[in-house]
Amino acid sequence: MAWDEDNDTTIYKVVVNHEEQYSIWPADREDPPGWRSVGKSGPKAECLAYIEEVWTDMRPLSLRKQMEEMARRPPPPPPPPSVQDDTAQETLVKRLTQGRHAVIAGLRPERTVQALKEEIERGYVHIKFTETKGGTELGVRLDPAACDLSRGDFEHHTGTVHLEGGLTLDYVKVRCIADIDLTTLAGQGHLEVVEG
Repeated sequence: MAWDEDNDTTIYKVVVNHEEQYSIWPADREDPPGWRSVGKSGPKAECLAYIEEVWTDMRPLSLRKQMEEMARRPPPPPPPPSVQDDTAQETLVKRLTQGRHAVIAGLRPERTVQALKEEIERGYVHIKFTETKGGTELGVRLDPAACDLSRGDFEHHTGTVHLEGGLTLDYVKVRCIADIDLTTLAGQGHLEVVEG
């Protein structure tokens, strides 16, 4: 038989838990575990009206206490950013735009001349700056007009290739310029910030 709320003749009692959250429970039953009666009972509508009147703050008691404690003793403000913090955030772009740095072709699963050749043909290479903390590997979209492969012999793994391309590093548009020796797949490189 379907439950008919309009003809519900059950007498309810209002119960509250340790978090001061209210509910109703049939008056002829034992309080549910973790809840206690507040002394108000009657038809469902009457109990719900009582709850609406007394339960004005829906936040659990533990949350209210935590928020009151934070209002009494707010956490200290964060320290002002120091000069060191500013330089730490800008270090990578700034550092790699100053001077030339050791780089290797960051190839996976293995570093081979053939793998580098395939990346160049796809127009996207990985250049790893090995002197940064943990090594910084950058995905570089090549600019074919700026690259020079004429001094490299891929078949004999000799000579050097000049690679240039763009990327965004730490929200800064940069150009990566690297010369890679095909014998060692290592070389020198640096970044240039792209203006505009």
